Amino acid sequence: MLNLERLRTLDALARHGSVSAAADALHVTTSAVSQQLGKLEREVGQQLLAKNGRGVRLTDAGRLLSEHAARILSQVELAQSDLEAQRGQVVGELRLSAFPTAARGLFPAALGALRTEHPGLRVRSSELEPEAGIAGVVRGDLDLAVVLDWYNKPMPVPDGLVKAPLLDDPAEVAMPAAHRLADRDEVDLTEFAEDEWITWGEGEFCHEWLMFTLRSKGVEPIVGHRAGETHTQLGLVAAGLGVCIAPLLGRHPVPEGVVLVPLRQRVRRHVYVVWRADADRRPSIRAAVEALRTAARKLG
Repeated sequence: MLNLERLRTLDALARHGSVSAAADALHVTTSAVSQQLGKLEREVGQQLLAKNGRGVRLTDAGRLLSEHAARILSQVELAQSDLEAQRGQVVGELRLSAFPTAARGLFPAALGALRTEHPGLRVRSSELEPEAGIAGVVRGDLDLAVVLDWYNKPMPVPDGLVKAPLLDDPAEVAMPAAHRLADRDEVDLTEFAEDEWITWGEGEFCHEWLMFTLRSKGVEPIVGHRAGETHTQLGLVAAGLGVCIAPLLGRHPVPEGVVLVPLRQRVRRHVYVVWRADADRRPSIRAAVEALRTAARKLG
């Protein structure tokens, strides 16, 4: 009989590409990963790993078994989901992530409600950018992820995931109170061609969206500062260091000295939650989605 935990270890190595990354994903030591894989090799009587520089790679037998392991683990997830659904109880552990402003704007109310209404459910949450959250759900490291895309730049969702909308998040331009456009009722992005932008980190989905949107309007953006958190961006705006896009979700309180002006062409982020289709019947998944939707509705 193949040991399920050893198959899970092999699957983690195949997905993450190294012993150390697999150990991080499984929350164990690298020594524990190596021991489990060594036992698995002895069980199957074949070499599953080969040295590759300072790391390891899967042999042909290792790749073959890892493909079976992924299918076996998916079936186990489905069985657990069916059993939980048949029992009808919201219990066990639930792991979820959200991008920073959603974690700030949605998690306190949603996770607080889950704790009150379902004391047998243990929730573990983390802040992750949308791409990392989706990857975590695909790998099985997370049960749900709150992610986003923009009105003009969708986020691809891999096959095998279920997606449910939470809210549309309107965004405005945040500028210093002394800015030349601060007294306007609405503005256009092209009017900020000479301004310095305070944006997200290089390669982050929201940063790439802003660069794409400005360039599509014929504006080559001047990036002055980068910050992952909305409140850090707004603090830099308050200091007169530039302008930024400020979605509604998670931005309050707005610092003194910052003015928010709507855009003439309304700009919105679409916020939604994703989970694996094979876990769709789990009562804990359904309870968490409903709690997130309730928290989103309260934001208006």
